[in-house]
Amino acid sequence: MSVHVENVRRVTTRRLQEMKIRGEKISMLTAYDYTMAGIVDQAGVDVILVGDSASNVMCGNTTTLPITLDQMIFMGKAVARATQRALVVVDMPFGSYQGNPEGAIASAIRIMKESHCDCVKMEGGEEVIDSVRRIISAGIPVMGHLGLMPQSINKYGSYTVRATGDEEAEKLIRDARLLEEAGCFAIVLEKIPAELAKLVTEQLSIPTIGIGAGGDTDGQVLVLHDMLGLNCGFSPRFLRRYANLNAVMNEAIKHYVSDVKSCDFPNDQECY
Repeated sequence: MSVHVENVRRVTTRRLQEMKIRGEKISMLTAYDYTMAGIVDQAGVDVILVGDSASNVMCGNTTTLPITLDQMIFMGKAVARATQRALVVVDMPFGSYQGNPEGAIASAIRIMKESHCDCVKMEGGEEVIDSVRRIISAGIPVMGHLGLMPQSINKYGSYTVRATGDEEAEKLIRDARLLEEAGCFAIVLEKIPAELAKLVTEQLSIPTIGIGAGGDTDGQVLVLHDMLGLNCGFSPRFLRRYANLNAVMNEAIKHYVSDVKSCDFPNDQECY
């Protein structure tokens, strides 16, 4: 578990289930470091995802595939240290669970023991169900992920909306039921038609978290760097920018450079 603090009611997997039952929406954002995770947690977000999207926004890769298990553990540990209330979920990176259940459980155990997070997230349905069951049987909570699965981008060939046809939609519904039956506590639904996301949400007893999946899921998730306007080169339809920190930071840094060049910084009050 993340750092325990008295008088703070931590968000748990059971609490997310309670939120679904009473119709309270679940808020989820990514974070990858101690400072940002502390800010997100203090703002009242229910779930912090240490996402493999760090491969893109933190490392500059074009896909999520290059990020390693060691890197995910490093970031997960920093986020868990900063978090007092939110549930901390760490993505299992590409290659850490797809091979076989024994390799998957070894990866999941490393994440839990070394990062001190609360649970892990895995992409896929029937194809990885044995690994999902094996990890859950070890007492590790698993969040599923269906729809657009970035770790499979080379198979898809693009980041377009998934499950628009009957065959893929029916498979997604079957996979969602399989994940629930296996014991997943929640499922992320990414970039699928809103009506399909609504149907899945109504059929499952566990919470669904949407990203580009409409407003009828039990919760929503966004990448922090996208919604804060730090990353301005990514503008899908589902993204709402709540700030333009790129412009704010750029202006502040320019001001600093100007002050250094003009010998205005440091002034007499800023010296010892």
